[in-house]
Amino acid sequence: MPHRLSVVVQTPAHSAIAGPLTYGHTAALPPGSLVRVPLGTRETLGVVWDGTPEESTFEIRPLSAALDGLPPLNAAWRGLVQFAALYYQRAVGEVALAALPPQLRELGAAQLTRRLKRPSGAVDANAADTTHSVALSEEQICAIAEFESQKGPFLLFGSTGSGKTEVYLQLVQSLLARDPTAQALVMVPEINLTPQLEARFRERFEPRFGAAAVVSMHSGMTAPQRLKSWLAAHGGTARIVLGTRMAVFASMPRLKLIVVDEEHDPSYKQQEGARYSARDLAVYRSQLETRLSTDTEPCRVLLGSATPSLESWHHSRPAAEGGRYVRLAMPSRIGAGTLPKVRLVDMGLQQKKTVFSPQLLAAIQQRIARGEQSMVFLNRRGYAPVLACGSCEWKSECPHCSAYRVFHKIDRSLRCHHCGYAEPVPRACPTCGNPDIAPVGRGTERLEEHLAELLAPLRRPDGGPVVVARIDADSTKAKGALEAQLAEVHTGAVDVLVGTQMIAKGHDFRRITLVAAIQPDGALFSSDFRAPERLFALLMQAGGRAGRDAAQSAASEMWVQTEHPQHPLFAALRQHDYPAFAASQLEERRIAGMPPFSFQALVRAEARTQEAAQAFLTLASAAACDVPDVDRVTLYPAVPMGVQRVANIERAQMLVESPSRQALQRFLLAWQAVLRATRSQPEAKGLIRWAIDVDPLGI
Repeated sequence: MPHRLSVVVQTPAHSAIAGPLTYGHTAALPPGSLVRVPLGTRETLGVVWDGTPEESTFEIRPLSAALDGLPPLNAAWRGLVQFAALYYQRAVGEVALAALPPQLRELGAAQLTRRLKRPSGAVDANAADTTHSVALSEEQICAIAEFESQKGPFLLFGSTGSGKTEVYLQLVQSLLARDPTAQALVMVPEINLTPQLEARFRERFEPRFGAAAVVSMHSGMTAPQRLKSWLAAHGGTARIVLGTRMAVFASMPRLKLIVVDEEHDPSYKQQEGARYSARDLAVYRSQLETRLSTDTEPCRVLLGSATPSLESWHHSRPAAEGGRYVRLAMPSRIGAGTLPKVRLVDMGLQQKKTVFSPQLLAAIQQRIARGEQSMVFLNRRGYAPVLACGSCEWKSECPHCSAYRVFHKIDRSLRCHHCGYAEPVPRACPTCGNPDIAPVGRGTERLEEHLAELLAPLRRPDGGPVVVARIDADSTKAKGALEAQLAEVHTGAVDVLVGTQMIAKGHDFRRITLVAAIQPDGALFSSDFRAPERLFALLMQAGGRAGRDAAQSAASEMWVQTEHPQHPLFAALRQHDYPAFAASQLEERRIAGMPPFSFQALVRAEARTQEAAQAFLTLASAAACDVPDVDRVTLYPAVPMGVQRVANIERAQMLVESPSRQALQRFLLAWQAVLRATRSQPEAKGLIRWAIDVDPLGI
């Protein structure tokens, strides 16, 4: 008699098929086994899941094949996927299959067998046992000692330049010295930060464990590269996995350490599909790995940042006040270097349309004369955010989105940064024929051009012309472009670096002594309650690029050009006082009942018309009166999203809020059936899709 197995497969979001399906096989397979199964008219990858299949009156279809060459995905991995699916309100099969490398989902049993026969680059048992002895600061030593003596979770609150990366290296080194088979996961928020971190880890650990011991996982890799890294981690060959948010789901059977660098970064929150927070899942995974492990050593998690998220900061308050994290502090820079002095320029006192104040321009010129580097930060790419006609009301609106197309001078194009629609710049105004259409506002491309013109008369100490370079998403599209541009900065070939937030965090620029922030005021009065937190973090991170060489730190400066120099945010920035800023923000949120003192979810709807999108949400809200825990949640009215239309799709959202995380979760789980039923209502005709975003970062 064939054995019945529960198998999770990839199913459409919010479909009626949300749980495991039942298949038959000639032998029992352990949970976590990878199989190929028929689904409709096609064959797909599935994972054998926990639990006994339910009795069914339908014919049970047999498995197509079992992928016997791979060990089963362990209980901790399955538990992580199960939790993520439940908490973020998605189907377990959707999360499980999305967590596996794309190429694995495409390979059949025979193809996988051939793939596994390839040389794996196993760890070299005869590699030199080199021990790196690095002189650590007293703060680093104390942080490491406290980490080793407690179970955590831990928040490493370390100033920019305090040596957080070296702490990560030391913790991994100590772990592998105790247990050479253990594994460590080190996460970074963005792909562009992975290569330099990978270089440091390879330099430290390849001599001892071989070239296969360190692998990367991020979306910039090719499908074969991602599969190779995943197989190395799943098989235990890889000792250290470096990756972006997707790496939180890496199958690592011997995981004992998780590091989340720059834990405050919004990039850790997935913005499509299952909208999970990789940072929060990392904390949960460490607890799950510890609970299910047979080893005595726990799996520890360390969150690191110079500007922690307010949620993590709140969790790291003293245990007597309800804190759940252990806070480790490293407030000093390595080598007794000081943080840059913050100078505020009141742009209200400058001449109209001034881009660089005379004071800031003079400071940049002084750096050039001394052979030092400057960095100018503006978080807006392109040449100008909009092109406009001076005679009529025409502006470069996107025909498919409720947003303007950005003017890119380098290729004379108007490009929408939401849907990607682009076309050449018109020779004249499409409405009135006026040939005098002009850019309004500034992006990094225009800033680079303007600064190059201002500095053209100057010469470097060696007599050469001043070099102004730009690093943003547009200038680094080509493969290897980012690495080449960063190398030029590190060698001193660039005098002034202009860029977006890509250059504001994580990079160790040793020659930069001046950082300038241009037009940062937009976030000060935003409707998004998280905007001040993000601005403060970004400015602190950007300022941290200056003066990283202790010999030059005393002369390092951060310049901020603002219309509101008296704003409390800048007062805290001048003192580099994150705790004071965090305390004031948390008090404001406590009074307003905002996270972390309440819990939120957004229901987003996309439809052909705005009326249909809002009607769907309004109907679902009205039908929630009988849903469990509805009396403990607040459902706000449906409203258009900030960017209402993208690619001709209208978007609306509804905020759901509760003082209890458990009540919110129970309500959302029960409300799913109401949402599915509401979709078929005549008023919601034209609805394309809907999604729930738990713990949203943008409202």
